[in-house]
Amino acid sequence: MKIAIAGASGLIGSALVPVLTGRGHDVLRLVRRSPSAPDECNWDPAAGTLDRGALDGVDAIVNLAGATIGQRWSQSARERILSSRVQTTRLLAETAAASSPHPALVLASAVGFYGDRGDEELTEDSDRGTGFLADVCEAWEAAAEPARAAGTRTVHLRQGIVLSADGGALAKLLTPFKFGAGGRVGSGDQYWAWVSLDDVVAAYTWALESDASGPVNVVAPQQVTNAEFTKTLGRVLGRPTAIPLPAFAVRTMFGTMGEEMLLGGQRAVPARLQDARFAFAHPDLESGLRAALD
Repeated sequence: MKIAIAGASGLIGSALVPVLTGRGHDVLRLVRRSPSAPDECNWDPAAGTLDRGALDGVDAIVNLAGATIGQRWSQSARERILSSRVQTTRLLAETAAASSPHPALVLASAVGFYGDRGDEELTEDSDRGTGFLADVCEAWEAAAEPARAAGTRTVHLRQGIVLSADGGALAKLLTPFKFGAGGRVGSGDQYWAWVSLDDVVAAYTWALESDASGPVNVVAPQQVTNAEFTKTLGRVLGRPTAIPLPAFAVRTMFGTMGEEMLLGGQRAVPARLQDARFAFAHPDLESGLRAALD
């Protein structure tokens, strides 16, 4: 297959590209600068421009682009987070819809779609929740409608916390935990849906090579609360986890972002992956953390 990838230099893209090329696929990277290699194609989502001729013969398009969510949500940050996802997805969806034959679309999304639902088990059939993240995810996925309307196979991978020491939530937790200053966040009762980077890459590969469509929860089968997550992280690092981060401190330091992402959570279940007999490399948290920190 020939696969175009937006966000190929990010955390997931950097791990996905070598796996796809190792499986014999050709990868075309969408870049916002002038192309410097034959496997690059220029695009500008804000301006709505993309060299569609360079996508001739592309069998699938992957969108991993988007401004980081792990920041204080000022009004300008909210606008960047939303627009960076909607603009890129809409442009790729319109491009896919105008192509013949239509390339498949495999698009990043997040379990934030479900909002904070306590201990309710959430499958791909669950309704959207409330909150900024739910609003973003709904708009993010809706931006692919031009492709769906044209009959393009479209997959939305709703990811949990991706375990990596190189970026994301885990990387931010490592410093205090390594110094023995880690512990549960708030009550610790909130569920943190997580997945290893290896399994995220495998899920994207499966979505590209299968006939899957619609939403897919990309989370590990083991569901853990924040208290269980932090206790396991401390055990893997060989550090105590006796210093909790109170809810009021989270709200003071991180505002609404902390309220939704740290004090809230989703008990998401990978129902569609399990139905497809997807083989998780790291189905339990300790295995996933050890792989990330090895």
